[in-house]
Amino acid sequence: MTPVSDAKNASMASLALILAMVLWASSFIGLKIAFRSYDPQVVIFGRMLIASLCFLAVGRRLTHALHYRRGDYKLILFMAFCEPCLYFIFEAKAVENTTASQAGVITAILPILVMIGAALILKETISRKSWFGALIALAGVCWLTLESSPSANAPNPVLGNFLEFLAMVCATGYTISLKYLTARYSPFFLTAVQAFTGCIFYFPLLFLPSTTIPHQFHLVPGLAIIYLGAVITLGAYGLYNFSLKHVPANKAAAYVNLIPIFSVLLGWLILGESFTMEQMLAGTLIMAGVIISQK
Repeated sequence: MTPVSDAKNASMASLALILAMVLWASSFIGLKIAFRSYDPQVVIFGRMLIASLCFLAVGRRLTHALHYRRGDYKLILFMAFCEPCLYFIFEAKAVENTTASQAGVITAILPILVMIGAALILKETISRKSWFGALIALAGVCWLTLESSPSANAPNPVLGNFLEFLAMVCATGYTISLKYLTARYSPFFLTAVQAFTGCIFYFPLLFLPSTTIPHQFHLVPGLAIIYLGAVITLGAYGLYNFSLKHVPANKAAAYVNLIPIFSVLLGWLILGESFTMEQMLAGTLIMAGVIISQK
C-alpha cells in the first residue's frame, strides 16, 4: 500500500470516527424524543428488537471467526448483563430526569472509570498523574450535578446525573469484559449478542404494572426508536469498526471525548437545551481531567 493510500485511509478513518461520535451523541436526543410518547421500557425493548432484526438480516456474518473457549459464556453473559441490560435501565431513567446535554457530558468520565477498573481488576499500573486527572474529572461531575436545577426537560437533574454515572459504571464492566472477549470474538458478534440478550431481558419488563403499553403509533417518537435501534447500533458500530482497520485502537478510543461536545451542540440545536456558565465550567473541568488522565 502506497503512502498516498495510507494517508487517504487514515483520513477516511478519522471522518468515520467523527461520524460515529456524532451518532452516539445523538442517541441522547433520540431517547428524549422517544420518551415524549412512549414508556422507557417500551423504548428500550423496541430499540433492542430493531437492532436484533437488523443483525438477523446479516446473520451469516455472526458465526465468522468464532473461537469459543470453555467457560466463555459466563463472561459473555456478564458483558451483556452490564450492557445493555443494566446500562439502558440506568440511562433511560437518567435521560428522563436530566438533560441530554448533561447526560452526554457525564459520558466523558468513562475512560476514567475504565482506568480505575483496570487498576483494580486487571492490576494495571496507573500513574499519579492519571489518578490526579481522575479526581479532577470526578470533581467536575459533582460540580455539574450540584449546579443543575429542575426544569421542564430535567425534572430531577441530580438523580438523573447520578443514574448516568451508574450507567457509565456498567459500561466499565462491559468494556473490561470486552478486553478479554475481543481476542476470540468479532465486535460484530458481541454487539449482536447484546441486542439479542437485551430483547430477552426487556420483554418481561413490558408486563410490569408500572409500564405503560402504547395504544397508538406516534410518528416522530416511533421514528426515534427505529433510529436508535438501526442507525445507532449498526451505523455507529460500522463506522467505528471500519476506523479500527486503519488507526490504532488507542487513537480511536480518544475520539470518545468528542461525545460530550456533540451532545451539548445537538441538545441545543434540536431540544433547545442550554448550559449555564457554571455548568460550562464544570464540563470543561471534566474534559480537562480526562485529558490529563489519558496523557
